[in-house]
Amino acid sequence: MSENRQRRWSSRSVGARWQHQFFYLLIRLGGRWSAYLFARLVVGWYMLLRPDLRERCRPYLVRRFPGEGANFRQSFKLSYALAQAIIDRAMVGILGPGRLKVEFRGREKLTPLMEARQGFILMGAHVGCWQAAMSAIDFLGMPVNMLITREAGDVDRHWFEHRKGDMPFKIIDPSGYLGGTLDMIAALKNGEVVCVMGDRTFGSEGSALALPFLGEPAQFPVSAYKLASATGAPVVVMLSHKSGPDSYVLEIARIINVPERLPRGRAGVAPYARQFVQALEAFVGEHPYQFFNFFDMWAGGPAERTDAAEPTARAYAQGEKQ
Repeated sequence: MSENRQRRWSSRSVGARWQHQFFYLLIRLGGRWSAYLFARLVVGWYMLLRPDLRERCRPYLVRRFPGEGANFRQSFKLSYALAQAIIDRAMVGILGPGRLKVEFRGREKLTPLMEARQGFILMGAHVGCWQAAMSAIDFLGMPVNMLITREAGDVDRHWFEHRKGDMPFKIIDPSGYLGGTLDMIAALKNGEVVCVMGDRTFGSEGSALALPFLGEPAQFPVSAYKLASATGAPVVVMLSHKSGPDSYVLEIARIINVPERLPRGRAGVAPYARQFVQALEAFVGEHPYQFFNFFDMWAGGPAERTDAAEPTARAYAQGEKQ
């Protein structure tokens, strides 16, 4: 498989380091609104003079709004919504999480897991301002591990990189040995939370499955469901959206219980991955400009089969039961 096909998306910001620093200064001096104002100008400039950036909006927009195409207005709205999310993320780190109001819907669904100190997989997506929302999950009272990768040369900061003090969670690098599988299994077995993204694959597409999304097959990662089957940990789907100038909603969309000893291969995990995709499709139906996957996740056809991490997960889980 070619490198181009393996990496159809990039996490790198299109802005230069000095541009990010300029916006960080705006946030410190003028808060959200001054940064929002300049962001509108910058996004408008990009949409007018950078057709390649408008093209990044197209794969999603033409499927979310069939028949309308990815026109300038839609591309601007989607790109500006992303700019707001990036500003809000930086603001939480620079000025503190108190600058955002977060409403947590479905929080009571986590109570049994918290009381039992049962580890679970918290699955999000690139929607809303998920990083700012994650700053509000300290109420769990459980150790949190987050799967995060950073592309070489990326100058955009995560929200926690703006703050001083200890890290609020442990970072697991999916580009490490076995994709961080051993670290994730150990954390779940210890009754901890493992945060992953359910809408974007890392590295090889072999860990992905093509599932219907907005009318066409799109690529979604499946490793988390294999991990859930191996450890007995439920998958808690949590999505966020901007609900006002200074507010977000966090919502538990559903809890996916994956049975143990799934059949090997993609067919075994498909029904559970499909539950996440259905939740995501319902989300973008209600919040069409809060979905920030700026790459063609529909390209490439069905994913190729690979079970590289599955034997490791099974062996570890079986060893724990002996």
